[in-house]
Amino acid sequence: MRTGFTILVVFLVSLSAPYGGASPPTADSFLQVEWVDDGDTIVLADGRRVRYTGINAPEVAHEGRPAERYGNEARDFNRRLVLKKKVRLEFDRGKYDQYGRLLAYVFLQDNTFVNAELIKGGYAYHVFRRPNTKYDSLFIQVQREAMAKRVGMWEKFPDQGSPFLGNRHSRRFHIIVCPFGKTTSSKHRIIFKGKYKAFWEGYSPCKRCFSRGQ
Repeated sequence: MRTGFTILVVFLVSLSAPYGGASPPTADSFLQVEWVDDGDTIVLADGRRVRYTGINAPEVAHEGRPAERYGNEARDFNRRLVLKKKVRLEFDRGKYDQYGRLLAYVFLQDNTFVNAELIKGGYAYHVFRRPNTKYDSLFIQVQREAMAKRVGMWEKFPDQGSPFLGNRHSRRFHIIVCPFGKTTSSKHRIIFKGKYKAFWEGYSPCKRCFSRGQ
């Protein structure tokens, strides 16, 4: 199973920049991971902080707030995957987030696609965020496979039967009473019967209206 997934990722990578498929990356293209903050953020040996783009992992405990469901597991898996190993960064159109962190697709030396691997194991979910959309189709496909297998966070997923409001433009979903969700125009509005269905369609929860761990 892993072999087939790796072949798919290698094929997709070969079609994209930065190397144009002309030659494999050199040793100088790889940088060592010195620290792992959580399930989607690492620190390189040169001190730069990297946020995996296109995905989101549950939060670990910090600033007096408890960890979200599966936050510690996501961090631990990320550590096993990349800590003290060398990685290659691939960038999309947006290179930095609002905190000054690099936004990157991260690959190990054996071409393991770290962002996708976290989704595959149920340790993270896809987040649509313009303009970094290069691998969105792959991320949604892998997420659906993880959900169908009920691995990681999808095992005994605490779905809710109440409806949720989705925004087709932002690809976020909100609780019905969310004031930000209510501003969604009618042409972009969609209703989901539960959180699981919203995730299946590639939507991610609005951080403003969802409480931690919800």
